[in-house]
Amino acid sequence: MKKWLTIVIDLMKKHKQFIQFATVGASNTAIALAIYYTLVLLHVHYQVANVVAFVVSSYNGYFWSSRIVFKKGKSSNSFIKFYASYGITFLMTVSFMYIFVDVLGLSKMLAPILILFVTIPVNFLLNKYWSFKVKGGEEL
Repeated sequence: MKKWLTIVIDLMKKHKQFIQFATVGASNTAIALAIYYTLVLLHVHYQVANVVAFVVSSYNGYFWSSRIVFKKGKSSNSFIKFYASYGITFLMTVSFMYIFVDVLGLSKMLAPILILFVTIPVNFLLNKYWSFKVKGGEEL
């Protein structure tokens, strides 16, 4: 049992940044989905609900990512890059939502969950290797 615990602790240390990103991302996703589902249940068009959820949750994501995950703090450069990264995944989300809901006829309640499997890894990579990259080429 002690050996397994050591392995788990070593893995957690090795992947600390990703675990932090996943934790911040989970809270961010919960906020976005709560806003999205609330607005959809209030009969707001799903794409409008998606935009509102994006705006609110992306600020939450920047706030915590810059302080906890990548520990860079606020800077205009990281803020612009962060929103550019989120903009890329937002365009992916809007496109996939349209395809899943309007073209393929999937539920507007299920589509955002499926899209997370694509946008979360893309977002992590963009933020780690671009938005919060330290000068000199080393990432945090």
